[in-house]
Amino acid sequence: MRRASRWGEAFRRALGDDDEGSAAIEFIFVGLLLLVPTVYLVVALGMVQHQSLGAEAGARHIARTISTATDGADADVRAREVLATVVEEYRLDADTVDIEIDCPGAASGCPSAGATVVVTVRTAVALPLAPPVLGLDRLARLPVEAVAVQKVSRFWGATS
Repeated sequence: MRRASRWGEAFRRALGDDDEGSAAIEFIFVGLLLLVPTVYLVVALGMVQHQSLGAEAGARHIARTISTATDGADADVRAREVLATVVEEYRLDADTVDIEIDCPGAASGCPSAGATVVVTVRTAVALPLAPPVLGLDRLARLPVEAVAVQKVSRFWGATS
């Protein structure tokens, strides 16, 4: 019995099966390999969610502002103010924000009384830590789009 344990012990030594102290190093190494991408993913998804909320708020509030304005000039001024506020509040990149206002099926101009206003806000989210080398910072952008629909009052533009 004693010989078997000696052979086993000699065999383990010959293979270098001495694991003392290496578990902590392996745990730290593997933990870092898993932690860094996970943290990056959480940060990137947080940025995308933040920009999505900003685009959605912008589309919704601009559509509401246009539908409650008194006329076209008032709608334009109020929509610009709302956009400036949303860009500041949600820290959107003003250069990448694009707004499209449409009134599908409207017989006379957009917006007009009784029409349906469709506001689309588009922006792009720059992923964190994307280097500007070879234009990677421009390629590492995710498009974000939000659409809001609002019915314009049939008394829109009527003077009281």
